[in-house]
Amino acid sequence: MRHTRLVALLLVSSASLSAAQTNGAARKPLELTQIFGPGAVTLDRRPAVRWIENGRAYTTLEPAKPGPGVDVVRYDTTGRRTVIVGAASLVPPGASQPIAPGDHAWSDDGKRLLLTVPAPNARRNNPVCDAWTFDVGTRALRKIGAPLPSAGLLYPEWSPDGARVAYVSGNDLYVETPGAAPVRLTTDGSELVLNGRGDIAYEEEFSLGKAFSWSPDSKRIAYWRFDTNGVGIFTLIRNTEGQYPKAITMRYPKPGTTNSAVRVGVVSVDAPGTTWFALAGDPRDNYVPRMDWAGNGEVLIQYENRPQNTKHVLLGNAANGAVREIMTETDRAWLLPSENVHWIGDRFTWLSERDGWMHLYTVSRDGKDVQLRTPGDYDVVSIESIDEKHGFAYFTASPDNVTQRYLYRASLLGKSHVERLTPAHDAGTHDYDVAPGGTFAIHTFSTADAPPVVDIVKLPAHARTRLLSQSTAMEALLAATPRAPTEFFKVDIGAVALDAWLMKPPDFDAAKKYPLLVYVYSEPAGQTVADRWGGDRYLWHLMLTQRGYLVASIDSRGANAPRGHDWRRSIYRQIGIQASADQAAAIRRMLAERPYIDAKRIGVWGWSGGGAMTLNAMFRYPELYSTGIAVASPVDQMLYNSIYQERYMGLPADNPDGYRDGSPINFAQSLAGNLLVIHGTGDDNVHYQNAEQLVNRLIALDKPFSMMAYPDRTHGIYEGANTRLHLFTLATSYLAEHLPPTP
Repeated sequence: MRHTRLVALLLVSSASLSAAQTNGAARKPLELTQIFGPGAVTLDRRPAVRWIENGRAYTTLEPAKPGPGVDVVRYDTTGRRTVIVGAASLVPPGASQPIAPGDHAWSDDGKRLLLTVPAPNARRNNPVCDAWTFDVGTRALRKIGAPLPSAGLLYPEWSPDGARVAYVSGNDLYVETPGAAPVRLTTDGSELVLNGRGDIAYEEEFSLGKAFSWSPDSKRIAYWRFDTNGVGIFTLIRNTEGQYPKAITMRYPKPGTTNSAVRVGVVSVDAPGTTWFALAGDPRDNYVPRMDWAGNGEVLIQYENRPQNTKHVLLGNAANGAVREIMTETDRAWLLPSENVHWIGDRFTWLSERDGWMHLYTVSRDGKDVQLRTPGDYDVVSIESIDEKHGFAYFTASPDNVTQRYLYRASLLGKSHVERLTPAHDAGTHDYDVAPGGTFAIHTFSTADAPPVVDIVKLPAHARTRLLSQSTAMEALLAATPRAPTEFFKVDIGAVALDAWLMKPPDFDAAKKYPLLVYVYSEPAGQTVADRWGGDRYLWHLMLTQRGYLVASIDSRGANAPRGHDWRRSIYRQIGIQASADQAAAIRRMLAERPYIDAKRIGVWGWSGGGAMTLNAMFRYPELYSTGIAVASPVDQMLYNSIYQERYMGLPADNPDGYRDGSPINFAQSLAGNLLVIHGTGDDNVHYQNAEQLVNRLIALDKPFSMMAYPDRTHGIYEGANTRLHLFTLATSYLAEHLPPTP
């Protein structure tokens, strides 16, 4: 009975898809407002949970009833509910309303709660907030950083002993005992010097926003210091907030230019003063993507050269800053940081592609004994949890179908042993939040055609103990609209077979001719051919099929799919070149094998790297693609950040031809079809500069094109009322005009 609900949902989805094919007239096609409008159907909210009591229960934040504010609610794994902290207890002294936390974290002893209230201007790369602690025993609510600027804290975090909170304010690192004054651990923080927080490039490419880590004994903090002096200044102009524009400046390193000077060290929380690790080489031309406490008063440091093809694994002495190298990894192309380093006794876990696949190893403290724990010709996609007590690693992989994801468990001690925990009959993508101890997990299951179902399962049997959400409103929307199942297949382009999917009209007739719209990304940071729910993008594609389009996506060589090291490294030094050639070859093969595709009506669209690939398709293969929509596109590889571009292309001085030939702007002279360029002027990732330089080039070439600039919108182009509805209405109308569903 444990999988009855999942199977039933899949049967319902399959039945609705079959009915849609045979009874499409009884169902209503989707409208843009249902997908992007103010009343658009959305998924059930998945609660943000914090496991407690060694994984036997969890807490979450829920709206107080009656309001205002939120309650902190405990659930055991069967669903028994208890309000631990009511909103009425979260009213600050002198206030009339409770605080409205967006997240929470428990001290390890479960006696204190840390609540964060995001600031109105909080963003992913600047999650400023107010922070409060709540003592469950005394019921005392205290603001952290009270003497400091309001809504100006970053990354507040409990010490392991639950006695203090560390955070960043004004680009300096602080610690604070609730009820006492803040202690400033660094003193040189400024607009140019960042302590305990990453710079723009580190945050974007190494996911290093929070750049500090408590020692296990709560006495010291290891942290990063970024000196951005000399890094190029990029300026965004905000024109929508008054009579005069507002300039927003940022230090943004681009390929071949000066990087931040990065140092790493350790500071005592009782006697401030930093001991710096003695890292060799220029601090602007080497990277420290990860740093983890290693016990014995030492820190494990991952130290990479600027091309990111050599990684030195160091143990640093926290007392005197001395370092010793225990292991070195090299690659002909690039290396990625090893995530989720955990110590099991005197060995640590390590992710590496050293045998041609991404695998989990355990390594002795001296680095000399490296043991493979996940043998086989497959990739470990991600580590979900390390159970140090029982000696298991829980990880996601998919040895037999790279478009799907399943949970496995590997032994960390003794003989290597790997077992699959996800049931074999639930084909699709499974995501997990595994509780401490590995006994329970919050499990999310979806497919390309079925929205997520979230439940709690008991491991290792994967037995459901509670259903959390099943996206009822989305299921109803899908059941009421005609659709055909997504077809997954491979396209043989000669050198390799590429993964692809195709969505067809619900009343598809193989004897007819249909326009084809290709959704593309195909850079090393993503995978589009995945058997998982695609959100509003899937719904938009579905709407297009209902209007008579075929919609497809193909993963070129180098896409971030679990197909092994050589697959992913095949595009080294030729981003934009090989992938666009693979896409064109795949389209030609599909035309030869699928006569219902109209060769005269092939369009392409993509966002970010997919926008660049759209431009490459339109400029390099004008005989193949007639219409393109490029959103938030990097048009010249010299305009993106140094860490990403140099990782995949090498340094500009060493690969000038690759940078030139991989940048779509250099082929704009070949544009022959219909092109719509869309960009947000406030994009702080792929700057609006890209769109302006492309437009300038197209004007100089006297090439007709269409363009839409969204004022002050960032890379996701979602801010402001009706922005997404406007964007996709524009894209839909553009396709109707230039890639009509009927010839």
